[in-house]
Amino acid sequence: MQEIIYGCMGLGGSWSDEPHGVDHVEQADAAVQAAVDAGITLFDHADIYRNGKSESVFGEVLAATPGLRDRIRLQTKCGIRLSERGLQTHYDLSREAILERVNGSLERLRSDYVDVLLLHRPDPLADPAEVAAAVGQLMSEGKVRQLGVSNMSAAQIEVLQDRLETPVVANQLEMSLLKRAWLESQVLVNHPEHLDYSFPHGTLEYCTRNNVTLQAYGSLARGIYTGAEPESPTSAEAATAELVAELAGTYGTSGEAILLGWLMKHPAGIAPVIGTVNPDRIRASADAARVAHALTRADWYRLWVTARGSNIP
Repeated sequence: MQEIIYGCMGLGGSWSDEPHGVDHVEQADAAVQAAVDAGITLFDHADIYRNGKSESVFGEVLAATPGLRDRIRLQTKCGIRLSERGLQTHYDLSREAILERVNGSLERLRSDYVDVLLLHRPDPLADPAEVAAAVGQLMSEGKVRQLGVSNMSAAQIEVLQDRLETPVVANQLEMSLLKRAWLESQVLVNHPEHLDYSFPHGTLEYCTRNNVTLQAYGSLARGIYTGAEPESPTSAEAATAELVAELAGTYGTSGEAILLGWLMKHPAGIAPVIGTVNPDRIRASADAARVAHALTRADWYRLWVTARGSNIP
């Protein structure tokens, strides 16, 4: 199902160990309500976001809003460890880690289950059979309803799927008008420019063929096309911001809806994840599905060519 997803990484205050405050809960509540007003029902988390505080403040919002949990779906991720065992970052998809991290997320979210669990990044030491055993246990206990992945290639999903008894339903990747490797890989076959992009070719096609929803994080391109002011914008970024504003006027919508609609028009059925905490920008995204339908082929290509700063081959 194609939809907009609200990414909760910006909620909960700093990435430090400092506890969150009442103001952070109020910020989360305002963002969640704006997302619900915009028709968003899927909320994306990870156990590491703000050192767990993103899930904690969201859990407080759920506890204070009777009936909200029944109207939304929750998604969280596990598999990344931060600042542990002398390492800034390492990955851990062992059976014990998956069980431990999911139980911790549920406690912080104040929920008995998550609708979707995503494996956050590929762990080279992960045993697919061990991962499958952990997922099977969580599903049998009613703690996880569906499984997805994040930042994985088609080949990695295939190896995992061979051991799983449940289908992989989603793959979350960085995809936007700014980060276009996923798109460039489709047209730069047999072209020297393909070396400029590292996206694993065939991943979009695999996900489309196997009903794996592509979830696009970073979909609003950090706001550089819709009002943010980067220190040194490139000529392509400046021209794209002007074009986004022009098309927003043409289609009677917001710049955010233009960016999301551009993604959603792609036939792979991309579901953008928006991470802004600004309620106005969240609501400004609500028109994206209409834009995706209305956006002409010529305007879709204008956005792409302008963003890349050169013509396509």
